[in-house]
Amino acid sequence: MSSLETTGFGSLRDLPTDNWMSHLPRALWDVPLCNLAIPGSHNTVTYCLDRNDRSPVDLTQPDMLRKLDKYMKPLIRPFVYKWAITQGCSVKEQLDAGVRYCDLRIAHRPNDHSNDLYFYHGVYTTLTVETVLKEIREWLDSHPREVVILSFSHFQGLNQELHHLLIETIKNVFVTKLCPKKEPTHLGHLWQLGYQVIVSYDHTILNRHDELWAPIPYWWANKCKAELLVEELECRKRRGRPGGFFVAGINLTEDLKYICSHPTESLKDLVMSTYPDLLEWVKAQAPGSSQGSINIIAGDFVTESELVPVVIALNENLLKWTP
Repeated sequence: MSSLETTGFGSLRDLPTDNWMSHLPRALWDVPLCNLAIPGSHNTVTYCLDRNDRSPVDLTQPDMLRKLDKYMKPLIRPFVYKWAITQGCSVKEQLDAGVRYCDLRIAHRPNDHSNDLYFYHGVYTTLTVETVLKEIREWLDSHPREVVILSFSHFQGLNQELHHLLIETIKNVFVTKLCPKKEPTHLGHLWQLGYQVIVSYDHTILNRHDELWAPIPYWWANKCKAELLVEELECRKRRGRPGGFFVAGINLTEDLKYICSHPTESLKDLVMSTYPDLLEWVKAQAPGSSQGSINIIAGDFVTESELVPVVIALNENLLKWTP
């Protein structure tokens, strides 16, 4: 009987998305997670952006957009929301859909005298970081053999004290589920020890904490056309993959010129129209091969596309490389 037949499914694409890791063939239980193909979501928590937020837009946004937002906020802000939302479903729904890598961009609201932290993409979210982390913990409790990779980055407006408070929150929420850095990450080992969360923390403070893993490289093409994005990812592959975890982002990036030339559209319109082409590139990838191995593949509006089952199915290639 083949490794795939032991799963009871004809293809890994058919695995139940909420428990796909626990249903992987036994031959893959000893493969490090950095060698598996893992579905991820780009800018995971943008489904709850605060529509009443009047703070200045992100400094990473185009200069002209920021200037227009400053002086013409009622007119410009609706455009900001249309192009800032990258996911339409909650984090629990994304996890149910098979997402196992979450891109968490943290911020402290300006002029906020509390220690509450939020997520941010152009504008702030209504949900706090602690609230979302507790939702993830609750989901993990009911899915004890699934493992998630949480990538914390950006940290807009955080000082050292807020970093310490965030790290304490992470530890208090996930407790023994946190996998220490440098721990072997194959599923069999993680299941045995009860580890379900790998936290990547993009800040120098991580060196003081055994629970925080190094920043995970993110291949970002910064393109608004699918063919240019694929071209950039192929160029990155030719240079060689990083040694550990890394993300190939198939998320497109709009610029002010594109937004102005498509005034009735949104980021979702752009993303969904290009997914067929992007998924063709994803299907051609081969984790575990000697030529441009892929690890995490992250995209926008992941629950409304076929990205997750397509990425999971890539792991069938690994069965050719395992005993």
